[in-house]
Amino acid sequence: MDAAVIIAGAGPAGLMLAGELRLAGVEVIVLEKLPKRTGESRGLGFTARTMEIFDQRGLLSRFGDIETSNQGHFGGLPVDFAVLEGAQQAAKSIPQSHTETVLEEWVTELGTDLRRSHEVLSFTDEGDHVAVEVRGPEGVHTLTARYLIGCDGGRSLIRKAAGFDFPGTAATLEMFLADIRGVDLEPRMIGETLPGGMVMVGPLPGGTTRIIVCERGTPPQRRTTPPSFEEVAAAWKRLTGTDISHGTAEWVSSFGDATRQVTEYRRGRVILAGDAAHIHLPAGGQGMNTSIQDAVNLGWKLAAVVSGRSPESLLDTYHDERHPVGQRLLMNTRAQGLLFLSGPEVQPLRDVLNELIAYEPVSRHLAGMVSGLEISYHVGRGDHPLLGKRMPRLELVTPDRKTSSTELLHAGRGLLLDLEDNATLRARAAGFSDRIDIVTAAPHGVPAGHPLEGTAAVLVRPDGYVAWAAPGSHHDLPMALERWFGAARV
Repeated sequence: MDAAVIIAGAGPAGLMLAGELRLAGVEVIVLEKLPKRTGESRGLGFTARTMEIFDQRGLLSRFGDIETSNQGHFGGLPVDFAVLEGAQQAAKSIPQSHTETVLEEWVTELGTDLRRSHEVLSFTDEGDHVAVEVRGPEGVHTLTARYLIGCDGGRSLIRKAAGFDFPGTAATLEMFLADIRGVDLEPRMIGETLPGGMVMVGPLPGGTTRIIVCERGTPPQRRTTPPSFEEVAAAWKRLTGTDISHGTAEWVSSFGDATRQVTEYRRGRVILAGDAAHIHLPAGGQGMNTSIQDAVNLGWKLAAVVSGRSPESLLDTYHDERHPVGQRLLMNTRAQGLLFLSGPEVQPLRDVLNELIAYEPVSRHLAGMVSGLEISYHVGRGDHPLLGKRMPRLELVTPDRKTSSTELLHAGRGLLLDLEDNATLRARAAGFSDRIDIVTAAPHGVPAGHPLEGTAAVLVRPDGYVAWAAPGSHHDLPMALERWFGAARV
């Protein structure tokens, strides 16, 4: 085998997955057909959930000063995310290219074999491995691995060649995106619905302005090259009456509202993550964030299977957990598209929803949906409020230092947090100490009503989700450990 895992695509999902695998010591090759990053950034910033993920891997400091905000929107209607107590704020205006730079530096430090100018041509699932035909600078050659992961975007060759079903709806319109200099436009951060369509304006670092333009009734086009800036400027003038043709475009692209999701995230030894598994209207900046979260859910599970610690059935939980998340992503982006991009016939619906958002439960529901903070997995029966949910940041005092639940997840291992110095509990987990950290600590400053109030112990998966808690879980600790981490070491 050339590697345990081959990843096709060095975007955010592929890079994040590579990092997760390397934390677990898995040999991984990342194949990217582009010779270098383009510098183009469809995504800007990241959601509160992705902030938490980067924090739990110790990556936030690599982004430098991060401007954050609690302000968001749902289909162009303002939503205050501050109603979600205890959550990280969302990061603003961080170009996807910068996120990719940070992730690439991280995975390179971890020893990832990243091969640019290497394009996957075809592959064969041989039952016990995958043979991948690759064209690189030195010609066509074959690589072998235990698993092939398609992180190669919405037009995924891996998805098509493996025969994944990809049902959904085709694009009904075309939208333009342009990053331009030399224009002075008032920010329209959450977009503005106009008689002829929708426009959005947002400032970027370095004096660049991003605009998005959607003319209602414009059919999608099959383009082999990006639209010209002249097309974008003409559409902008028709909608707003403002001439921006004197500006200089750094980057122009087009996209549509096609909405599709694969029916299964894994077929044998071929697995999909990110846009290869789901495409949608980029409403609320959810695409890159969902892709990164796919990778974090998959990474530790794939590493456990490849290393022989867990049975292959653990990989089934990747589809079981992430496919419903993708379904809700498609549902909410379609709903936002109707609100954003429809004509005056939808204005009564906008008005009613705007009234409803004033009620905190509605605002909390929509904010949780768009941010990803609502996500909960089925990890077993129980009544502890954190079962299946992300472990919130908890300041801790161990016998030798102050730390936090977030810092204890930096290594990408499971975590058994003993909050009552229970030697019997720790002894029951000792056979798993090669794959989980067993830490005795006292919580520092848990306020009344906190979901961890009165909790004696929690088992946290490497992706940060709580798999067991005492009291509250209706099954014992050894059962939870074996389900998520394989058989105990003899």
